[in-house]
Amino acid sequence: MRINSRVIAQMVLALGLIFCVLIFTSTWRANTRSQQTITVIGSAKKDIVSDMGVLRGSITLSDISLQTGYSRIKSQLPILMAYLNSKGINKTMIEILPITNFPNYEFTAQGYQTGKINNYSISQRFQFKSTDVNRVKQISLEISDLIAQGLSLQMDMPEYYFTKISDIKIQIQAEAARDAQMRAEQMAASTNSDLGPMRAAKMGVLQITPKNSNVVSDYGINDVSSIEKEITAVVHASFEID
Repeated sequence: MRINSRVIAQMVLALGLIFCVLIFTSTWRANTRSQQTITVIGSAKKDIVSDMGVLRGSITLSDISLQTGYSRIKSQLPILMAYLNSKGINKTMIEILPITNFPNYEFTAQGYQTGKINNYSISQRFQFKSTDVNRVKQISLEISDLIAQGLSLQMDMPEYYFTKISDIKIQIQAEAARDAQMRAEQMAASTNSDLGPMRAAKMGVLQITPKNSNVVSDYGINDVSSIEKEITAVVHASFEID
């Protein structure tokens, strides 16, 4: 039996159309699945304890004579050094900065400067670092006793640092990423879906805050006021779902 060539052509065309529809449907479903995503925020927190303390201050006074003022500061410096040494701070740990000064000019009742120097403000900065952060804290609380001995001290707040922060950053960011994946898996399971590969991820800024603090900043926080701290990492991640 001879089959009409026109019928054959129509059958080939029909099969071709069916094949194209199958390809289109498969592609459409694949694209649709790839466009279905879950976006989650993962976080991780870790307690850290400062391992370096820094205390800064200055001997600051006023005098009508630069020469006299310098002599007064130089006479007070050995008292300061002896005090710190008695607290376990070796002189090799103490950095003494150069003496600085600036004139204080006389002003009229109308607020105009007369050009006459009333006196000079003279200051010598010092600082020391120690891995014994509790000792640094104790000295910061007690060093004002030197004022009773006639020293003209001005102290800054102590600062506490965690020097191994670069190692912790990698660890805490990985934990935040794992937390994001776990959250995504739970969300996908709740809708009877399967979690696919990660599509995108963006790390947030690190927050280093005093322990039990809930303060955050868009630019990140690097607390130096507390010995016990918390480091928090956040990651924004998107996953495909099937």
